Amino acid sequence: MTGERVLIVDDEKSMCQYLSIMLKKEGYQVKNVSSGKKAIKAVRDSNFDVMITDIRMEGMDGIEVLSRVKEIDPSLPVIIMTAYASQKTAINALNQGAFYYLIKSAKNEEIKMVIRNALDIHRVRNENFFLKKQLKKKTGFKKIIGKSDEIQKVFNLINKVADTDSTIMIYGESGTGKELVARAIHYRSNRANQPFVSINCGALPENLLESELFGHVKGSFTGAIKDKDGLFKVANDGTFFLDEVGETSPAIQVKLLRVLQEREIIPVGGTAPIKVNVRLIAATNANLELAVEQGGFRPDLYYRLNVIPINIPPLRNRQDDMPLLVAHFLEGASVKTGRNKTISKGAMELLVGYYWPGNVRELENVIERAIILQEGNEIRPEDLPDKVRNHLRERRKLVMEKAQMTLEELEKEYLISVLEETNWQKKRASSILGINASTLYRKIQRYKLSRDKVEQK
Repeated sequence: MTGERVLIVDDEKSMCQYLSIMLKKEGYQVKNVSSGKKAIKAVRDSNFDVMITDIRMEGMDGIEVLSRVKEIDPSLPVIIMTAYASQKTAINALNQGAFYYLIKSAKNEEIKMVIRNALDIHRVRNENFFLKKQLKKKTGFKKIIGKSDEIQKVFNLINKVADTDSTIMIYGESGTGKELVARAIHYRSNRANQPFVSINCGALPENLLESELFGHVKGSFTGAIKDKDGLFKVANDGTFFLDEVGETSPAIQVKLLRVLQEREIIPVGGTAPIKVNVRLIAATNANLELAVEQGGFRPDLYYRLNVIPINIPPLRNRQDDMPLLVAHFLEGASVKTGRNKTISKGAMELLVGYYWPGNVRELENVIERAIILQEGNEIRPEDLPDKVRNHLRERRKLVMEKAQMTLEELEKEYLISVLEETNWQKKRASSILGINASTLYRKIQRYKLSRDKVEQK
């Protein structure tokens, strides 16, 4: 008994009964429907392994049924049957995506063989899809290196949100790997076999960004010599990653809000909306909460984007990950340059102690530079940039200076450092400080702290 499910579509009752009896004897589960409309409903409501449909039926013919069913389940093999053989209709059916074209007078063994072949191919496709999805799930974190508690929290969040369609907002400094996190979410989601499209919103002027995002129609502006699809349309059914979304203009923000609310876009110069099915992931290194307060970012768009926030820790807060990251970049740079090198204990201590304002991207560049310029087999402290070598000495000097400060002065300095680290996002800062938001506000008022005053110093 195979147990595989076959859907038979024919408005001729006797034909349905004939095929049903034959296929049930072969161990298949069979469902009969008498019209194209019922067939489409059946495919929406249940899973089938193969469909057999008559080509000539009242209301909706077999070719239209084929087309509609392929929109619902592109992998479902559809066998077209007809009492009237025609080369033209056979070619049309195959061009529309039919698996096979059968004459109703075909022998039972031929019908069974075609169904078996269709089921074999469907089974292989499903297995390949499952294996690809599992492989992508296993490799989704491949480029995100780390075992620290901070990065494990990010991994756990990725696992929780991947198979949802919720909008994600990724916060992190430049170089922390925001796009890697977005890709990991995509490749662990149900959209993994669909496009992943990304754009840096801060890299293009407003008019070009609008055209890239939403497309344009011919003649809508100088140089628009033909229609162009926007990236939202390119990303349809997949994931769209908007990096540095805080850099978008108010006009672009209005259009992004429309995408999230209506699930549609209007190309530049166009009038007709185009429906899109896109999972949106945005990212920023800016303080969007402050931008909303200051009127630079729409609050309604902010709340639409900030459904599930993910905070990527800066590299300076991931000291436990440094040996793993260094080993990873050593290996990658060795492949790239053809030079295999190790790192000395002293050099590793300097790397761990450095502040890393450029985060993981800066570390990768430092390792590659050292491998290229260092002539021996081991990277030593003197092979690292001056800023990395001198940082520990400067930090020790700062510690000695702070040792002379009062407790209140130290608290004030610490508050400022955490606020600057979080880009003055008070909710994030209060979380790092281990105090509630109201306590943080009181301390800010007590020490008369403001971003403008700190930046002026």
